[in-house]
Amino acid sequence: MAATFSLLKHSIIPKKPHQPQSKLPVLSNPTKQIISNESINPPKLFTEIIHHLKSPSLPLKTLALHFFLDTKDATAVNGEFGIWEGRSFALVHPIVMGGFFFYTLCAGYLGWQWRRVRTIQNEINELKKQVKPTPVTPEGKPVEAAPSPLELKIQQLTEDRKELLKGSYRDRHFNEGSILLGFGGFEAVGGGVNTWFRTGKLFPGPHLFAGAAITVLWATAAALVPSLQKGSETARNLHIALNAVNVILFIWQIPTGIDIVFKVFEFTKWP
Repeated sequence: MAATFSLLKHSIIPKKPHQPQSKLPVLSNPTKQIISNESINPPKLFTEIIHHLKSPSLPLKTLALHFFLDTKDATAVNGEFGIWEGRSFALVHPIVMGGFFFYTLCAGYLGWQWRRVRTIQNEINELKKQVKPTPVTPEGKPVEAAPSPLELKIQQLTEDRKELLKGSYRDRHFNEGSILLGFGGFEAVGGGVNTWFRTGKLFPGPHLFAGAAITVLWATAAALVPSLQKGSETARNLHIALNAVNVILFIWQIPTGIDIVFKVFEFTKWP
């Protein structure tokens, strides 16, 4: 009976399966272990991190790409915009606006010459009203006489007007004014954008406010063109006044612009 009981016990109670134990040590806190190694041997830790990151999806070249593309040493602020923060693009604004200053004077000269074409004609018309009728003989033939000083002046003004018409001052003034409005306005805004690229901010002051005023005056003077074409004398006088103020602001802005150029050379590098 004892033998029978023993046989039943072995057949009913299952045996526990054999579980092989791993010989690898178990880390209770891997993060803590890494930190500990970092404090002990930093170069070895950096090598292990690079080894783990080196995979087909993240090659080691990708990790080094940042160091090859770093342009902070050649820029004025943080290198976020690369060459746009450099000295080359910073000097574009003063060079272009310096050219536009002389271009503004040229456009003003052309406009003044076109004004002379109109004013000379008005003067001729007024002088013709003062000319006395030519005397005639009893037979009705005009008496031959030397031209009066008034008539000589009319002839001279007529010749001057013909010469002025050959210069096509009206079309040239219109074309140069359009270029000033388009490219001048673009570069005026571009100067502020470049300052932000280099410094991360704008500097409210005489140069900035005068530049904004010049741009507004360009636009306002151009807006009077339809009235000018209709012959409005008020629009003509206002157009001249606005552009005269524009030139004065331009001249007043030159010293502050030169100071900014010196700062560009001081705080920026090529390119």
